[in-house]
Amino acid sequence: MTHSTTNSTSTTTPPPGRAGRREWTALGVLMLPLLLVSMDVSVLYFAIPAINADLEPSGTQQLWIFDIYAFVLAGLLMTMGSLGDHIGRRRLLLAGATAFGAASLLAAYADSAETLIAARALLGVGGATLMPSTMALIRTMFSDPAQRAKAIGLWSGVMTAGVALGSVMSGILVEYFWWGSVFLVNLPAMALLLVLGPVLLPESKDPDPGRFDWPSVPLSMAAVLPVVYGLKEIPSEGWHPQYVVSITVGLLFATLFVHRQRTAAHPMISPALFRGPGFGPAVVLNLVSSFGMMGSALFTTQYLQSVLGRSALEAALWALLPSVPIGMAAPLATALVHKGVHRAHVVTSGFAIAATGYALLALAGTDSMWLVLTACGVLASGIVMVISQMTDLAMGAAPAERAGSASSLLETGAEFGGALGMAVLGSIGTAIYRHEIPSSAPAPARETLGGALAVADRVPGLATAAREAFTSGMQGAAIAGAVLLTGAAVAATVTLRRIRVK
Repeated sequence: MTHSTTNSTSTTTPPPGRAGRREWTALGVLMLPLLLVSMDVSVLYFAIPAINADLEPSGTQQLWIFDIYAFVLAGLLMTMGSLGDHIGRRRLLLAGATAFGAASLLAAYADSAETLIAARALLGVGGATLMPSTMALIRTMFSDPAQRAKAIGLWSGVMTAGVALGSVMSGILVEYFWWGSVFLVNLPAMALLLVLGPVLLPESKDPDPGRFDWPSVPLSMAAVLPVVYGLKEIPSEGWHPQYVVSITVGLLFATLFVHRQRTAAHPMISPALFRGPGFGPAVVLNLVSSFGMMGSALFTTQYLQSVLGRSALEAALWALLPSVPIGMAAPLATALVHKGVHRAHVVTSGFAIAATGYALLALAGTDSMWLVLTACGVLASGIVMVISQMTDLAMGAAPAERAGSASSLLETGAEFGGALGMAVLGSIGTAIYRHEIPSSAPAPARETLGGALAVADRVPGLATAAREAFTSGMQGAAIAGAVLLTGAAVAATVTLRRIRVK
């Protein structure tokens, strides 16, 4: 396990030693808001039809109801991570929990599309405070490397499970209650955090943070939001000029943001973070792992529903099966490292396992549910092995006083990676689909599988052809994913083997 020699400069970091019952109990309290924040990415999956019937949003409003949470979350992660280092991570966490709870209440009883959009944006603000704060507090509470690795493994598993559980929980709640109930489930967890947080969680911050870098706030948002927006729209809309321009504008602002971080006296993201052993490679490899995870999810969800014909709730319930091996992946990776297996070998194995998952996905036909579910389980298990190790490496390499900034940078990279995976692999799948669908098919059918199924009753054989074309697209994207993750396995071996593990 790598560690930073600058950790002793933080006066708020507990002395080296093993965490006790108090710290592990505090970790359990932290897991609740983390689970809910990750669930909120997918919690509207089944609620949208009921929301549409009740609030009657326009098409544009519906998109914003669904997407604005992730946009605001991604755009504010770096700001909130740095703010936590300045004012205290516990203070920011509790403020974020208050905002998240208030926004959940507002969303549950929203009487218009505009109110729901505003509430979802506020949820994104709250989520942006909670995610980096939880990881920074773990860095503070668990100074023993072995215990910290176990805690981060749990953190990684909860994050991954939350996205899958969000859609299932929303399906069950909407089945028996009204759509606002998907937001009310947040309130008990946030109330518990507000009651127990001040008692169990230590306050920690940078003892000498300097002036907060306010100019970097709009720069960071201008860098992140256009890129994430463009990448999220490309899979469904294609490489239209406006999305390419959006990504280009974001990258230009990203250049300005990096320049400011390198020249400002008190930057939001200190370049010194990248001097920690392994921090830079950890951020990049974590980004690649998110690419692989989200790139596959784009296809498997549609496959279960539109190719196999499962209902949305059935598909979500079946999709829970791959989560079973995921729960064992991070602890296994942690145990291997602490038994003396070099981290480079564990991460390389994780990428190789994930690449195998993609290879299995490439073998799927139009009636291969068990093969697809197995592929998803193998893929996700390998990815979680990588994420847990790269998070532990990055947080161990970062100075304790900059834990919030380090965590936010890692999570922002993951947001980019997920959006990029959906854009690149989604584009590959779409291109193959459009090439294979008969040219005589109606225009909607030539665009998407959903469009084909909508008009399939008017064209004999169209549904079968469209399902076969989509499956071919999924196979092509899976081959690309397998090649990428195989390359990542090689890169992990090369970049991590010189980093000493303790």
